[in-house]
Amino acid sequence: MTTGTTAPVKSGLRSLKTGEVLFNDGDPAESLFIIQKGQIRLYKPKGKGFVEIGVLRSGEVIGEMAFFDDDGSGKKRSCSAAAITGVEIVEVSFLAFGKTMQSLNPWFKTIINTLATRLRKANGRVKELEDNATASYGKNSGTYEFMKPIEVMRILGTLFLVFKAHGEVKGQSLAVHRKTLTLYTADMYQIMEAKLESILNLLVTLNFMEIVDDEDKVPNLLLLKNNELIRQIFIFYNTERHLADEKKMRISDKCEMIIAKMLEKLPANPVVDIPNLKVTEEFTPKFTKYYVLNAVIDEMKAKNIPINPEHLDDGKSVGLFGEVLMKDGQVFVEADMGKVQKMYPIIRFMNAIRKSNTEKA
Repeated sequence: MTTGTTAPVKSGLRSLKTGEVLFNDGDPAESLFIIQKGQIRLYKPKGKGFVEIGVLRSGEVIGEMAFFDDDGSGKKRSCSAAAITGVEIVEVSFLAFGKTMQSLNPWFKTIINTLATRLRKANGRVKELEDNATASYGKNSGTYEFMKPIEVMRILGTLFLVFKAHGEVKGQSLAVHRKTLTLYTADMYQIMEAKLESILNLLVTLNFMEIVDDEDKVPNLLLLKNNELIRQIFIFYNTERHLADEKKMRISDKCEMIIAKMLEKLPANPVVDIPNLKVTEEFTPKFTKYYVLNAVIDEMKAKNIPINPEHLDDGKSVGLFGEVLMKDGQVFVEADMGKVQKMYPIIRFMNAIRKSNTEKA
């Protein structure tokens, strides 16, 4: 990203972390970039939100159009760019690129400049249409939400159907080529590419999916580890969208962390029956088991991560946990560990979407 100083931009290799901004709309433009690895999202601020323009991948060039503005010295960035995944790019200064252009045959320079001018006009028209189509984007909600629940559902539903219909068994996963998925997401359902890629990369980060090279050595083969889980997350989102806000599931990062540790230690830390529990045909208690939290508390304490019973309250509100009891130096929590195991992947996905929305807001 340019610094705004008078020092000339140097060409070279750069790396971006997921979510890192390469440049912002309106920044001075002094270089172009060639994507070596990863994906970059292009977007433009609009009201309280953003208009999604597209996604660029390895082998593609970004930021080159500013070179052809006026005398080629570069003006302002016409949109913002941020890394969807970890990205490696080659930065080429306009000064270095200009020297290369000067060495070309004049006819080639004329052709390139003509094509650039036409492309600039076409891009301007496309952006104008996108702006008109999204004129009220984020206008009424007060808060911009990159990935709305209904959009998450559309993508998850499409993924489930495509992998169900076209998935080929590959080891423990179902394999679908990106071209097959694009046929549905882009051509049939017109799902925005930036949002699809964000979901795919979240699934990879959560270890629900892998993206590997196809026969052409291009990372276009999607390996989904559990299509049934995609269906469960879809059903969860569909149920949640019909609930009042105060009844929707919200699990804090700390609560998610405790759940992860509880599940990790479950084999060696089995649940115990709640003593003196009366079960009749007329009455079935909500919880029949205790989970002993001492091992989790000790590990958190060793890592200087403070936890207390209140951190489980989010889980209580959705029926994962009940009351916490302290007796003889042990800490017990009423727990439905079967439900906890089922809900944990959904909690991870839901929180990953929330964090992604926060980063892009």
